[in-house]
Amino acid sequence: MVAFGGWEMPLEYGPGTVAEHLACRHHCVVFDVSHLGTVRVVGEGAYQVLQHALSNDLAKIGPGRAQYTHLLDDDGSVADDLIVWWVAEERFDVMPNASNTSRALAALGGRDVTAERAVLAVQGPEARAVVAKVCPPAAEVPRFSVRVVDWGGTQVVVAGTGYTGEDGLELAVPVAGPGRGGAPAPTAGAASRPAEGAGGPAAELWDALLGAGALPAGLGARDTLRLEAGLPLHGHELGPGITPLEAGLSWVVAWDKPGGFRGRDALVARRHAREQAPGRALRGIVGEGRQPLRSGYPVLVGGTAIGELTSGNFSPVLGRGIGMAFVPADVAPGTAVQVEARGRRLAGRVVKLPFVKR
Repeated sequence: MVAFGGWEMPLEYGPGTVAEHLACRHHCVVFDVSHLGTVRVVGEGAYQVLQHALSNDLAKIGPGRAQYTHLLDDDGSVADDLIVWWVAEERFDVMPNASNTSRALAALGGRDVTAERAVLAVQGPEARAVVAKVCPPAAEVPRFSVRVVDWGGTQVVVAGTGYTGEDGLELAVPVAGPGRGGAPAPTAGAASRPAEGAGGPAAELWDALLGAGALPAGLGARDTLRLEAGLPLHGHELGPGITPLEAGLSWVVAWDKPGGFRGRDALVARRHAREQAPGRALRGIVGEGRQPLRSGYPVLVGGTAIGELTSGNFSPVLGRGIGMAFVPADVAPGTAVQVEARGRRLAGRVVKLPFVKR
């Protein structure tokens, strides 16, 4: 167990990070991601509040769908990346990163309901088959769709979303109230441990998923999986001074959305500037050996530093060290680089993200 974003999180379980990672790529795992925030925005004006605050366009979807989007600062940099679950006509469950829940709450209003539910992410090519053994209606929720399903009298919000590059589902289940067996639920606290304690729907759903064949997976595998999939992490590939344009995520910006959005004017200016001088872009770096690459390691071409790694680790699928870095936009895939790792220079090359495709 490790401290993470104000929560106590499982880093790995018995099999270890590599085994959990490969289980997700080939079979099915379940993560406890209750540390993610949930800001619930409801009522007649909820849609307009989110439209004005967030970069993407909710008009592209509708109730029963989910959308990846950004909350920008006034200078156009990414204050947080989050997913909106449009649960019902006038109900939106906005899912920010753990440490940014208060920031999302200040920008969007609504109510912080994080402590009222646990979120279990079932991921991998066999995820739907495993969930079908436990709750058949949940397994039928399509990718980036959202439904409320009944699980033995407990209302579970299910979204076809995840953070691994694999197919899967995220299930938000109440931590309050009796479980399916009638035992009292554990109280909602700051520890991310839905399976701990006696009874309660969150604990029972966790146990049921393990009984159906899912392997528990921790924070270590979650990071290596998202890295292989080329998915950004706030505080690394997104954050102060980093715009969606540099991160290769301009597709989440609805430039012509009626009424605009926070940070739009600054982002338009950044876009015009990039047309004159492309600046930097996010790229993948693959090492030639197995040594893990780490955040902060400089990336060099011909002995000259051109950037530094924002994230890095060992890829269990590729069997090599991998990382992401902001480098000049004209550095093309295939370019040979060196990564300076504590006095050693490791050979590598630039690649197009993601490192591993489903």
